[in-house]
Amino acid sequence: MPKFRAAASRLTLAVALATGCAVAMTAVATPAIAQKKDAKAPKANYSKPFVAVYQPLAAAVTGAGDPAAVKPQLPALKAAASTPDDKYAAGQVVYTVGAKTNDVALQREGLDIMLDSGKMEGADYAKNLYAAASLAYNADDWAVAQKRAQQAIDAGYTGDAELLLAESYFGQDQTTQGLDYIDRAIAKKVAAGQPVPENWLKRALARSYEANLQPQSFKYAGMYAQYYPSATSWGDAIAIQRNLSEYGDQEMLDLMRLAVRTKSMRNERDYIDYINAADGRRLPGETQRIIDAGIAAGLLKQNDTLVNEARTIAAGRVKADMADLPLLQGNATKSGATATAAMAAGDAYLGYEQSANAEEMYKLALSRPGVDTARVLTRLGIAQLDQGKYAEADANFLKVQGARQAIAQLWSIYGKQAAAPAAPAAQ
Repeated sequence: MPKFRAAASRLTLAVALATGCAVAMTAVATPAIAQKKDAKAPKANYSKPFVAVYQPLAAAVTGAGDPAAVKPQLPALKAAASTPDDKYAAGQVVYTVGAKTNDVALQREGLDIMLDSGKMEGADYAKNLYAAASLAYNADDWAVAQKRAQQAIDAGYTGDAELLLAESYFGQDQTTQGLDYIDRAIAKKVAAGQPVPENWLKRALARSYEANLQPQSFKYAGMYAQYYPSATSWGDAIAIQRNLSEYGDQEMLDLMRLAVRTKSMRNERDYIDYINAADGRRLPGETQRIIDAGIAAGLLKQNDTLVNEARTIAAGRVKADMADLPLLQGNATKSGATATAAMAAGDAYLGYEQSANAEEMYKLALSRPGVDTARVLTRLGIAQLDQGKYAEADANFLKVQGARQAIAQLWSIYGKQAAAPAAPAAQ
């Protein structure tokens, strides 16, 4: 599996402005003119000292003057602003000078002055809070980025401010906190009936995987396969479980069985792991079947020593093994038989793709003491899934606890996909 990269695209101001997150201020009217433009608006309260400083700057900012020449006068303008209206107008000037001179620090300062003036209202307020959060994020000012993003959410911002919050925590290597905000962003999409963006899931998966956070890695890998099923997403989900878990042969066997069904067997290692987990001495039919599939896919070499040895062992046992199936079933069903006997019969039938018989044996095993419940429930679900008993299979997958739970959860996701009606063919 190719390793995910930690780098994420930065939230640039250009994106914020292009999406309407910052209010357009290409011109700044004098306070007096602003009052005349909207007769219904409440009378603005500008102080005389501020107007005296402000008016000479307006022409330079809005006309053909040089905005850069205004920069030295901005401290005096800010110092003269005493009322909320003064401060809002001052913020407009500071922001516009910053925009026209490509001075991002001034843009950020002007936007903050306007936001803190108390005069910005409505949808613009929430949008500009988010724009301020983006500016703070780009400056690595994590605390302010988080404060402004949360204010935007509280003000009703409908965009993805949670994602900016997540990235601000990632920027400080606080992965679990960042993932919590990605979870919130995902929950909003799901609640709204909207698709969860693929890049969100891949981002969360990359961060959790690189931080060796096993539960989170399993969760996002499963969500990636759930929302964007493909050989790639399923291959990643299965590979992540293999890489972050110390599974024995029995667990690995059921994981590789899922890889075959999701068509996500990628390379020689996948087939070798499957062959070793199945073991031609225990499951000769399944071992032989997977070797043949690997050779047909061009991912196993016929002359490979390990492959040849496994194939020879399996081929030499298949005939006798199949002949013993009725005996295994008889031993499992006789009075006093153990859960182990029923489980062994179920495993043999499942290996030969006789799912109905396997289901019967696994149910019998579950009724007896000493059963490996998690293992049998997993394989009972697989046997039922192979018969199209989707609801029953899912119910059993969801009962699995312990080390096998993550495996069963992937099977549950796959089962739901298998149960879904196929999309109509394009006309």
